[in-house]
Amino acid sequence: MESGQELGKPVLISISRLRPADSPRLSGEDPEHIRILTEAGSDAPPILVHRETMRVIDGMHRLRAAMARGDEEIIARFFEGDADTAFVLAVQANINHGLPLSFADRAAAARRIMISHPNWSDRAIAKTAGISPKSVSKVRARVLGEPSQVVERVGADGRERPPNSSPEGRLRAAELLAKSPDASLREIAKAAAISVSTVNDVRKRLDRGEDPVLPSQRGAGERTRSAPAMPNPCRAKRLEALPKSGVTMLHELKRDPSLRFSEPGRHLLRTLHETFASATKWPELIGTVPDHQAHVVAELAEHFADQWREFADRIRSNASSGVQED
Repeated sequence: MESGQELGKPVLISISRLRPADSPRLSGEDPEHIRILTEAGSDAPPILVHRETMRVIDGMHRLRAAMARGDEEIIARFFEGDADTAFVLAVQANINHGLPLSFADRAAAARRIMISHPNWSDRAIAKTAGISPKSVSKVRARVLGEPSQVVERVGADGRERPPNSSPEGRLRAAELLAKSPDASLREIAKAAAISVSTVNDVRKRLDRGEDPVLPSQRGAGERTRSAPAMPNPCRAKRLEALPKSGVTMLHELKRDPSLRFSEPGRHLLRTLHETFASATKWPELIGTVPDHQAHVVAELAEHFADQWREFADRIRSNASSGVQED
């Protein structure tokens, strides 16, 4: 992690060469804190400066106090590195000592760090910004969406590991397995941003006709997927008792030779898959609808829903009568 970066030895530099900090403090410096440091004298730790930009990383209050005393020089240590890492160091420095950062400062810092370091885990960002992993997770959901589209995340210990398996990751893997049954587990894992072992588990669950999402990951309203306990039930009856998810049904349709080996069947599979895939993107699509067009888009969605209901009714009617439509 960046906290282990080597810093230069303390040197005396001209204050006129320095630029204001890219500070994590949303409201800037605190005048009262500057006054206290000014009266305390010049016996303070060296400030930290980004060599490339000459911006102050840590120590703006000390710098302002030195300027208020009329000092022309100040003791500083230089950091050699990029600007994103310099900001991380600024946050860490302000968390560890000096005037405390507000929660708003820390949340804003976490937001910026997750954008510049999208592969960092919630725990790693929380440790850096001084807030809880749960708070970081909420910020991540607002800023990047959930789950974050990365294959591995760097933890607080600096080690890379796949992110925790999520329902969304398992559903993406199930979709990809249905769409590309010949793809390797590693390819699916990379595309779905989950571990290879999780993809393998998803494939086995689909092959058994089970929901790819674990029961423990389902919301309280969805836990009825589990069949009630029955004495010595056969496997087929157990599966019949389980409501199937859309992903599971698509996977089963994909394996049907009567659909796979005919052009109309493949067209139907593609249409169903594209419709299902678009539904998983509704949260981000909803956010793109301007207020003045909301009623138009809503009416179109209802119109499409009516068309699909008519489609479903005609399929059931044809199946009951044994008639095949042209």
